[in-house]
Amino acid sequence: MSVVPHPPIVSQAEWLAERKKLLAAEKALTKHYDEVNAVRRRLPMVRIDKQYSFTGVKGPVSLLDLFAGKRQLVVYHFMFDPEWDKGCPGCTGFVDSLGDLSMLGKRGTEFVLVSRAPLEKLEKYKQERGWNRTWVSSFGSDFNYDFHVTLDPEKAPPEYNYRDQAELQARKGTEPWFLKGESHGLSVFFRLEDDIFHTYSTYGRGCESLTDSYRLLDCTPFGRQEDFEVSPPGWPQRPTYGG
Repeated sequence: MSVVPHPPIVSQAEWLAERKKLLAAEKALTKHYDEVNAVRRRLPMVRIDKQYSFTGVKGPVSLLDLFAGKRQLVVYHFMFDPEWDKGCPGCTGFVDSLGDLSMLGKRGTEFVLVSRAPLEKLEKYKQERGWNRTWVSSFGSDFNYDFHVTLDPEKAPPEYNYRDQAELQARKGTEPWFLKGESHGLSVFFRLEDDIFHTYSTYGRGCESLTDSYRLLDCTPFGRQEDFEVSPPGWPQRPTYGG
């Protein structure tokens, strides 16, 4: 009979002692995570001057339209090349893992999926998966290229996960897919009236745990809008959104 690998078997007292050691490490990790979130909320932002056009189920929509009147917008860059018939399996798993995101709307934040494939393919795949997320096509726009989730040397020097072309080239032996083609990521935008600003983007494994409202809000300038958060002086904990 084969031996199944397993953790050591100990007494209740020994287990409790080890568990308390781990609890201290977990609390330290939570504190560090809160501190990193506070730094993220302090990030400066960059004005978006380019006009981007997307295709939605009701026709052309702008980046401003995607906010749906809210203050913050979270975009998941879903890998779906125009030539593909199905979306990326990893991105599919990400969307399958998304929980109830209604909290985002209550805290002035909209969530959308954006892919380069034509809307017809996105809608077909969305129906197959049984999803009800807002999903628009960026086909024909520079959006994917400008936010470094579609890499094409003819459009711009490749850049992914804040690595430039030289750094990506050095990793070519292990990760050649980061030099050309579709990649995934998540970007956050902030609105002041009709002015739009880019505040944050993350790529690769930076996206893998961002599947619930709390984690997604942690990526935004206003955060969770709860009292425990450490905010800069004068920064609203519970901002009031009109309408």
